[in-house]
Amino acid sequence: MSDAVSFRPMTEADLDAVLKIEYAAFSHPWTRGIFLDGLGKYQIWLMFEGQQQVGHGVVQIILDEAHLLNITVKPENQGRGLGLALLEHLMSIAYKAQARECFLEVRDSNQAAFRLYERYGFNEVGRRRDYYPAVGGREDAVVMACTLVD
Repeated sequence: MSDAVSFRPMTEADLDAVLKIEYAAFSHPWTRGIFLDGLGKYQIWLMFEGQQQVGHGVVQIILDEAHLLNITVKPENQGRGLGLALLEHLMSIAYKAQARECFLEVRDSNQAAFRLYERYGFNEVGRRRDYYPAVGGREDAVVMACTLVD
């Protein structure tokens, strides 16, 4: 990371820029409709490096549980610590909302993300068979959890 990283909540006006990153990063990205629905239900945060939008993340908080639904960094900006910065920001949001535990699903094939979550303190707690669409079929999700209390 060369420039300062900052965050702000997403608005509907940000949707096209978010979708551009989402579609560049994933073979099966979230759709416009999913993001529009999410604006009213979840906390959706944009991440910037300097003035450039480099990622976004979505967290749902219900009572004392948080669920990380989407963490995306522009492909050309990956491998520079931005995923960790985004994860730390979302976990901070969850902690401030008094979430005690956080869950997420990650594609079984996404080993870079799996290692990031493990380094942060997430542990595998289960699997969801054939959870994700994949090229040529379906792919398992690894379910991970992390405790947020002191």
